[in-house]
Amino acid sequence: MGQKVHPYGFRLGITCDWHAKWYAGKNYTRFLQDDLKLRRIVERECSGGGIARLEIERPGGELCLTLYSARPGILIGKGGQKVEALRAQLEKISDERVRLTIREVERPELEACLVAQSIAGRIVNRIPFRRAMKQAAFRTMQAGAKGVKIKCAGRLGGREIARTETSHQGQMPLHTLRADISYGFVEAHTVMGCIGVKVWIYKGNFASTMKGGNIASETSEVS
Repeated sequence: MGQKVHPYGFRLGITCDWHAKWYAGKNYTRFLQDDLKLRRIVERECSGGGIARLEIERPGGELCLTLYSARPGILIGKGGQKVEALRAQLEKISDERVRLTIREVERPELEACLVAQSIAGRIVNRIPFRRAMKQAAFRTMQAGAKGVKIKCAGRLGGREIARTETSHQGQMPLHTLRADISYGFVEAHTVMGCIGVKVWIYKGNFASTMKGGNIASETSEVS
C-alpha cells in the first residue's frame, strides 16, 4: 500500500509558505475553528469567483483575509456591493474587524485548484471526463507548465464499479523539494455519485530554497 505525502505539506517551510499566519496561546482552538468557518463561508459564497486560495493573518486585533481569484470582478460586484456584503458576513462570524483583499491570479491555467474546479464543473455538466481531462492538460501545458498530472476517481461514465483514470504529460518530480508544484483537489457531485478530481502542475524549480515573495509577484492586487 502506497504512502502518499501532500505536495504542499511536504514543502511547507522550505519552498512553500503557510496559508494561515498567526500565533495564539490560550485562544488557539477558537482561532482554528474560526479559520475553518471562514474558509467554508468563502467557499460557499464565492463559488463562482474562481478562488485559488485564501490566506489568513491576525496582526494585532485585526483579521486580514487575502483572496486569490481568477475572476475578481465577480467577487467585487457592482460598486463593491458583493465584497462589502461578504466582509460584513465574515465580521459577524469572527466578531473581529476584517480587512478583505482580493488579488487577481494572472495565469489561472497554472493553478491546480482552479484547473480541478474547471474539470469538476465540466463533469457535472455531463461532458465526458476524458475530454475534460485532455483539454485541461493541453491548456495547462500551453500556458507554460513543464508537467501536469490529472487523476479522476469514482463512478466515471456512470459505471457500477468505481475506478480511477489518470492523465499525465511532461515531468512531475514529486520528490524534489525545490520543485514548484501546485496541487488541488475538488469533488464533483454528480447524479451517479461523487467524483474526486486531483491535479498536480509542475511549473519548474525555485532558484533558492525559500519561496519568499514569489506569490505576490505572480499576482496583481485588485482591491
